[in-house]
Amino acid sequence: MKISVIQIGKTHFNFVDEGVKLFENRLKHYARFEQKFLELPSRHRSTDATVLKKMEGELLLKNITPTDYLILLDENGQSYDSRQFASLLGKWQVHHPSIVFVVGGAYGFSDEVYKRANMKLSLSAMTFSHQLIRLIFMEQLYRAFTILRGEPYHHD
Repeated sequence: MKISVIQIGKTHFNFVDEGVKLFENRLKHYARFEQKFLELPSRHRSTDATVLKKMEGELLLKNITPTDYLILLDENGQSYDSRQFASLLGKWQVHHPSIVFVVGGAYGFSDEVYKRANMKLSLSAMTFSHQLIRLIFMEQLYRAFTILRGEPYHHD
């Protein structure tokens, strides 16, 4: 199974990059894992939010294949505890050869991206920076794999 995490835009916090790198290295022991950063040219940064979401959506959809199982990290998605998420991940491993998780830009996703998505996943009822959520998600993804393998990382 291949797992990809795509982020719209770059991270501007070194501590986030360091944490993500730590979990990225750990995740490579459990699955083929890759990260992608998609960013529009700087001339588009001051564009209207609706137009920006549409442009980011078009860029994202160009980087998704028809067979990818697309999961949006979205504040309006379904929430799970760590064990429930691990269980879902175990099921996805069986049924989907390629799973793509997407952290959207500051304004969220376009309607076209929502239509293409297979699922929306919320990590909290709180709103987090799209930069920080990548680190939080990477830790939860790692935690899910350790739960599936019965490794002593997660404590109930």
